[in-house]
Formats: sequence, C-alpha cells, structure tokens
Amino acid sequence: MSSSDAALPSGAALQDEIDSLNAQITKQGAHVRTLKKESSSNADEIAAAVEELKRLKLHAETLRKHQEASDPSKTFNRKVFDELILRKMFIVPSFEIHGGVKGLFDLGPPACALKAAIVDVWRKHFVLAESMLEMECTCLTPEVVLKTSGHVDRFTDLMVKDPVSGECFRADKLLEDVIDELLEANPGMPTEERERHLRIQIQADAFSPAELDEQLAQYGCKAPSGEPYGPSFPFNLMFKTSIGPEGTAVGYLRPETAQGLFVNFRRLLDANSQKMPFAAAQIGLGFRNEIAPRSGLLRVREFCMAEIEHFVNPDDKSHPNFSSVVDKELVLFGRDDQLGSGKTKTITAGEAVATGLVNNETLAYFMARTQLFMERIGMDPSRLRFRQHLTTEMAHYACDCWDLEIQSSYGWVECVGHADRACYDLDVHGKATKTPMVATLKLDEPREVEIAKLKLDRKALGQAFKGDQRVVARVLDALAENWVDFEPVATALESDGKTTVDGFEITKNMLTWTKETKKVHEIKFTPSVIEPSFGMGRILYSLLEHCFYQRDADEQRCVMKFKPAVAPQKCAVLPISSSDEMNAVVSVYLAFIVSSSVILTELHSFHILG
Repeated sequence: MSSSDAALPSGAALQDEIDSLNAQITKQGAHVRTLKKESSSNADEIAAAVEELKRLKLHAETLRKHQEASDPSKTFNRKVFDELILRKMFIVPSFEIHGGVKGLFDLGPPACALKAAIVDVWRKHFVLAESMLEMECTCLTPEVVLKTSGHVDRFTDLMVKDPVSGECFRADKLLEDVIDELLEANPGMPTEERERHLRIQIQADAFSPAELDEQLAQYGCKAPSGEPYGPSFPFNLMFKTSIGPEGTAVGYLRPETAQGLFVNFRRLLDANSQKMPFAAAQIGLGFRNEIAPRSGLLRVREFCMAEIEHFVNPDDKSHPNFSSVVDKELVLFGRDDQLGSGKTKTITAGEAVATGLVNNETLAYFMARTQLFMERIGMDPSRLRFRQHLTTEMAHYACDCWDLEIQSSYGWVECVGHADRACYDLDVHGKATKTPMVATLKLDEPREVEIAKLKLDRKALGQAFKGDQRVVARVLDALAENWVDFEPVATALESDGKTTVDGFEITKNMLTWTKETKKVHEIKFTPSVIEPSFGMGRILYSLLEHCFYQRDADEQRCVMKFKPAVAPQKCAVLPISSSDEMNAVVSVYLAFIVSSSVILTELHSFHILG
C-alpha cells in the first residue's frame, strides 16, 4: 500500500466522502451548464468551472478504485461474466460471421426466454392489474408526426465527412477539440484572444452548417486523410426512410413508442367510455442511430421498450389505488440531496407525496409499482434507487421527472423514466392537426362560468378560409367557452382590428361577441400525461448482472440465479441413462409437463451453471 492510499479513508467514512464528492460533481455540472447557456458568462470563468469539474471527477474515480481494492465484494468480474453470457448464448453480436455491426445484438435461446418472461410479468403487473388499454402501433412513422413532437429537430447533429474515406464525424465536437488543442499548445496566449476562442467553442453546437464550415476552415481542421472536411450536413439520430415506391413521403423508424398512443388518444378515450383517468400501454421496438454505441445492451441502435401513458386531469393527479402503495418504501435521490449531501433517502411513497418531494400521487404510485415489479423479477433491491431530474435536465413543459436507476458494473444506469409531461404532447398534436384532444369532467353540481357568446359571420369566414372555415369556427367556439381564454382575442380585435388564432388571421368583421354568465354541467380539459417508460434491454442486462455469481470454492464455476417467474427454463426432465426404455419414459413425462403447463412454483430460485 502506498503512502497516499494509507491516507485515504475506509469503510463508511470512504463511502461518505464518495457521496459528498458525487454531490459536488452534480452541483458543479449544473453550474457549468448554466454558465454555457448565459451569453454574459466570462470565458475564463467557464474554463475554470470546467477544470474544477474535471478535478472532482478524477478525485471521485480515485476513491472508487481505492474502495474496490479494499473491498473485493464490490468488484464485479465482468470478463468472466461476459464469457459466460457469450458461451451460454444469452447475447451474441449480430451478423458475427460478417464482422458484426456496432450497437446491434441478437438474443440467444436463454435470453429470448428470459425477455419473454420479463415482458409477461410486466404485462400482468401493469396492463392486466391496472386494466390498461394495450396497443401495438406501427414502427414506421410519417415525418409530420415526429416533426410535431419535436423529434425531427431535437435529434439532429451536424456531421462532416472525410472526402477520401467517407468516414463521418460530429462537426461541433471537431471544432471544440481543435480549439482545445490550440489553447493547450499556446499557454501564453493573451487573455483577450483566449476568450475569443473560448466564446467560439461555447457556441459550437449552435452554429448553422455554413457558420460551422467557416469556423473549421479558419482553424485549419483537416480530416484523417489530410484533406479538408466536406460541407457540414444535418445528421438525425432517427433512422430515415421513404414510404411508398415514389420515395416522396418521408418516414422514420420510431425513436419511442409513445407517439402512437398520443395520436390515438381520442379513440382510446372512446374505448374507455369517455371515463377519466385511464392508461394506455405499448410494448415494442424503438430505433436510434447512435453515433457511438457502447456498453453492451445499455446503448444500442434497436431496443425493446414498454411504455405507459396515464391520462389524468391536470387539476387532480390523485390515483384511486394510491392507498395500496402508500407505505411502500422507496430509495429516493432528490435534486436537493444530489446538490447537497450526495446521499439518498429511504421514505414511503406516502411521505414523498405529503412532503412535496414527489409532485403528485399518480407519479409516486407508478414509481412504487415499478419498484415492486423490479423486486418481482429478481432485481437486488439494495441496488435500486430513484433519481430526480435536476432543473437543468428537465424539459420546459415537465412538472417532475424521476429515473429508476439500477446499479451494475457500469455504475448507476437509468432503466425506467417516470415523467409528468403535463399537457404538452396532446397539445402539440391537437394544434398541428386542428383536432381537439380533450376529455370531459362531469360536475356534481352546476357551476357558473363567464363565457363569450359569439355570432360568427359565416360568409366572411368562408371567403377568408374556404375549406378551413369549420376548423376556424371550432377553434373560436372552444376559446369562447371560457372568457379568460377569449379575452386576449377580444382585446386584440378591439384595439388592432385583427389577431392570429392557431395560425389563422381573424379580423373584427368576422364575428361579434358579448360577455355572459352560463351554468355548466361539465368542463372540458386537455389531460396531463404521466409516463413510465421502461428500457427492456437495459433491465434484462441489469438482471443478468444481479443474478450472476461465482462460487467461493471455485471462481470458474459461475451461476445465474433466477427467480422462477422469469427463469428461462422452469424445470428439467433428465434421463439417468441413454437407453431407449428410459428415453421413452422421459418423453412421456416431458409431454405431460408441456401439455399441462406445469410450473414448479415451490422452487425458490433457478440456476444456470457455467
């Protein structure tokens, strides 16, 4: 042991220091992201913040290595594990004899059975137990749907090609790297010039293709072949294709399953007899053309997802079954703890909602149900936690987000996302298609509301909007149901004589209105969506790690210890000899077991020996 190792803490003190460091890393990372977003930030200040972040990460990695060295039980033998997974044909590289393709894997017989069992338990645990409406939507999605959802714009990076080899590179990263090299090679560079380079580096991912090409040329950035890179072009992480033989209709392989459920909301609501709240679910494939797939099944280009969209009144996010999980304990890593102590809290779902740590009952309900599902399939509860998204991570429309993270040899890995997405998804699809994505709340007692009573000039609307006349009329009628919504339109028409509503220019001569009070027996609203999203590939891989162990007496003897509910084989009938008579007896018993669907539920575990 070196003198530096001797000075390091051990045991609980070491874990406390690692937790504290992780909190500092999270806080510093958020600080760096904030500085980069603010145009007023000083370049030296940003550089210093980034250096501090690197220092903290390096120190944390040193402590983790010391912890593993001092406690062998925390060391996972990934080499032996990978050999077992490959040898027993759980997971194999796709198209292996042709050299394989990064990010693509095939599931062998045991993993195929394991995945089918996990999906079966998931369907029973969520879809059947919760009376959810299950759908199976197409993987091929028209561009307009993903343009509306934001995926077409959000999944794009600028790329450049080596004109000789054709190899692709991410353009903004090339610019950042060449500036890093320039600054490193010139430590005595004047501060003003250094700040100019850092400002360009900070804006690298915001440049247009033409601006990025100009910057790469100015910095003399060359491809590995020695030639200048080709022009920048947008690279979308979705797999693009054409629909139909003409090639004019653009489509994508879906990056998530959720959009199919959102666009079918009205039909799903009808199927549920207009009753709210309700949930829809889907199990299927998603596709993302990852630039650098890595970490086995944790980052791949084709993956199985299981997603739930729970539609609920935004003013009432209680859950009718919350009492069944109110006392379930969860390990929560809230944003304040991430930025403060670096330690998790173990509290009940009821406490989490009562204290405001989790935004609402429905979100906490699904978190607790996810915990129960993980325990049911055999995950180690001590290696599960829910981490809350920091404010800098959350989408602008989200109310609250918690990821179920599973600890594996790759660290804490996000495997299930739980997001309160508010009304965003239904709103954007409704506005893009001029389709009302609304539900109805029947009131126990009539309520008085202020409305706008409209008188539309159908002739003026028809002349102005022709085929869209009915669409415009529906939009105005919807706004008129609540004076608060219609008042900005009325004010603009009175002051300017015109206004724009959902992309249509409305002029004062098209309608008249009066403000009135009306008794209503029902209220229409756009539902909020609570979305648990399960990455089945990541769950499968994590379960394989959690079920793997080596025998103390012989480390070469590896075991996969599965729970009966998900075990690839539930039981085995093995002959004690190879005689024809014995084989005949075995065949009879095997046929009986298969035909009777006999499962030996009294077994406490199932083992596959290595």
